[in-house]
Amino acid sequence: MVVPRGPTGVSIRQWVASKFGPDDPPQRRFSTRYPLPTVSYYPDMTFEASLAESVRTLQALSSIRPAIDEAAALMLNTLRHDKKLLICGNGGSAAEAAHFSTELVGRYQKNRASLPAISLSADGSLVTCIGNDYGYDQVFARQIAGLAHPGDLVVVLTSSGNSANIIAALHEAKSLGLSSVAFLGRGGGKAAGLATCDLIMPSESGAACQEAHLFLIHHFCELIDGEFA
Repeated sequence: MVVPRGPTGVSIRQWVASKFGPDDPPQRRFSTRYPLPTVSYYPDMTFEASLAESVRTLQALSSIRPAIDEAAALMLNTLRHDKKLLICGNGGSAAEAAHFSTELVGRYQKNRASLPAISLSADGSLVTCIGNDYGYDQVFARQIAGLAHPGDLVVVLTSSGNSANIIAALHEAKSLGLSSVAFLGRGGGKAAGLATCDLIMPSESGAACQEAHLFLIHHFCELIDGEFA
């Protein structure tokens, strides 16, 4: 096995040990340039506690059922009129945006016509181009400006509700007269109230919020299959 070497030829572990004392906190020893962020919510990360929070969050979705039905109506109406969904998110939410679009353009469970949906985080060249030229806050808004047509629906996913590029995307949608659906969590954050329809997951756990987002994506896919299959 090749041992990674530091700048003086010693191993990385030896080099780190020579630079920082054993009592230095991990963020100083291993992330001096980019300190670890402070996260306000750390549940008891046991299997039982995580499972209980996930189950509680999913069961509590019934408390936002009117918003869920409103979001479903917006999606179905968009697709009935041959318009498209423009879907975006960061990190894990980007993966869920891609998941949603593939279920529509490809298929979910039933054979049906391909339906128009674009994941705005899927094209790495485009995202990095816009990020480099206009700033990362504009990576979704710029795509909405270029790709959206009247009647399209913007769908955003963010467990915190505070992502600047998501907020910019919602503002761009509103400026173009487009309807929007926001999958949110933790009270909705700064994005709350910016979309046509807010889906605020009833949890302070980012993981549980993302799991609930995926459950709702599958719920909407079932409704879409029922309409178009």
